[in-house]
Amino acid sequence: MLKVGIVGLPNVGKSTLFNALVANAQAQAANFPFCTIEPNVGTVSVPDARLKLLGTLSKSKELIPTKIEFVDIAGLVEGASQGEGLGNKFLSNIREVDAIVHVVRCFEDENVIHVSGSVNPIRDIEIINLELGLSDISQIEKRRERLKKQIRTNKESQAEDIALEKIYLEIEQEGTATNVSLNEEEKKLISPLGLLTAKPIIYASNLSEDDLFKGNIHSSNVASFADKQKSKNVRISAQVEAELIELGESERFDYLNSLGVEEGGLQSLIKASYDLLGLRTYFTTGEKETKAWTINSGMTAPQAAGVIHTDFERGFIRAQTINYEKLLEAGSLVEAKNNGWIRSEGKEYIVNEGDVMEFLFNV
Repeated sequence: MLKVGIVGLPNVGKSTLFNALVANAQAQAANFPFCTIEPNVGTVSVPDARLKLLGTLSKSKELIPTKIEFVDIAGLVEGASQGEGLGNKFLSNIREVDAIVHVVRCFEDENVIHVSGSVNPIRDIEIINLELGLSDISQIEKRRERLKKQIRTNKESQAEDIALEKIYLEIEQEGTATNVSLNEEEKKLISPLGLLTAKPIIYASNLSEDDLFKGNIHSSNVASFADKQKSKNVRISAQVEAELIELGESERFDYLNSLGVEEGGLQSLIKASYDLLGLRTYFTTGEKETKAWTINSGMTAPQAAGVIHTDFERGFIRAQTINYEKLLEAGSLVEAKNNGWIRSEGKEYIVNEGDVMEFLFNV
């Protein structure tokens, strides 16, 4: 399951946004269930209109969407890497996520005091990023100290130490681990450290209702910053998300339309997360259930089968596949077979977004 951590300074709207996102997921209706694991963690189902269409076609008894986990990480403050504001605990929570949503305050409200006294999103971003970088430097120094005895005789340790030195030098220059070009072996060696600056980041500009559609000078500055970092940026409004909770499905659509936006914050963040991490969705469908599966871009058919069960990958023979749009055009799996539209693919096949698949395998 994709795990996304929501971070930010205190009083930027982070927790309001988290609470609204998970409550809105609950309000999505039966196809998209929601459950709370603990107070600061919410598992939400990924809204996907294709799931319902395929389920209707197959007369499925159950629709099973893929899921994403949001973790509301308590507000970081300057000095977090030295333990300020229980910073070490919060930073350790970030190590466990796949991606970071950094909520940045881009709204003016004299009733909501900013921890730094004024609204300045770039300054806020740099405070958080500095703390992440300082934490990584501390981690790297400790790890390299432990490697000292091993690098004399162990080539793997030598390779890890070289990779860590490259990252250390980059962070010292106010860069991030994501800026460092590493080969697959080096990535694997440093992975256990869970470096914070290696996490993909989505900057979420938290705007007022009035500014959500066009943005403002603050959100424009955040977008420019994100572009330079090759990160993702979305405009979002915790205020709007909180109001959506009280509305029915048709009222939600009308409300968002009146603001000039096509989708709520949940959908925007999920799309950005999938795009940033290079994730894809394929489907299995039948009378029992229609289910969405999340895979990494570039996965072969056996690897995609392994997401369902490791036995599927080990005993893979071939995959019967058709794009969901083509299947909907056919009207049924039987008609798609009659038309010759269902392909038989082997071990080298790269699974595409929206493929509908059936795997044949040996036990």
